[in-house]
Amino acid sequence: MKSKIVFIDHHDNQQDDLAWTQIGTLGFERQLVCPFKGEKLSEPEDGVAGVVIYGGSHNVGEQQIYPFLRDELLYIEQCMARNIPVLGICLGGQLIAHSLGATVSPRTPAECEFGYYPIHPTAAGKGWIPDALHVVQAHYEEFALPATAQCLASSERYDNQAFRYGDNVIGLQFHPEVTGSIFRRWQDADWAMFDTHGAQNREQQDGLIDQHDAPQGAWFKSLLQQMFAQPA
Repeated sequence: MKSKIVFIDHHDNQQDDLAWTQIGTLGFERQLVCPFKGEKLSEPEDGVAGVVIYGGSHNVGEQQIYPFLRDELLYIEQCMARNIPVLGICLGGQLIAHSLGATVSPRTPAECEFGYYPIHPTAAGKGWIPDALHVVQAHYEEFALPATAQCLASSERYDNQAFRYGDNVIGLQFHPEVTGSIFRRWQDADWAMFDTHGAQNREQQDGLIDQHDAPQGAWFKSLLQQMFAQPA
């Protein structure tokens, strides 16, 4: 019986995001693993129905500094070999892209997205995501499209916002799991990106949160239901 979703986190978060809460309503057991704290990722068990890999402040190129990232890359490869659905968000998407041979890197000079930005479906993404859906962004690095993947969404400044590999592996650059209340916490965090080119200012963000929180959340809940069927 496949009844468990594994969540891989990179910080001590509150687990009030939409991925955690929505998957709980679908009837799955949820297992939180934090490799950054020394928690080990064993080979995927028979009961694993899917994996969600969150974002984080670490970079794919920092594997020597953060060797747990190597363990996560191995785990991703093991899941894909077993045809286990994997959803990667921001750093999670970058790890999937890297495991598939794509480049992950920052821009020079430094540039970021921080706030609510519109993304658009590609030809392959028509019907998968609505046009001009505003989504939460918080990243410096970006991934190239893996040669074996389909690009599903792009934006004016970043060509690759979402991709699908095979039938059940999806990498996202953006953060649809983030609710308005979580983003307001991010605005007050010491890492908030307000001083980097590309970031929206706080006034802009405040004007977008209430307008776009619900549509983003509705789309993401639908995606989770599509990716992770009811427990078998």
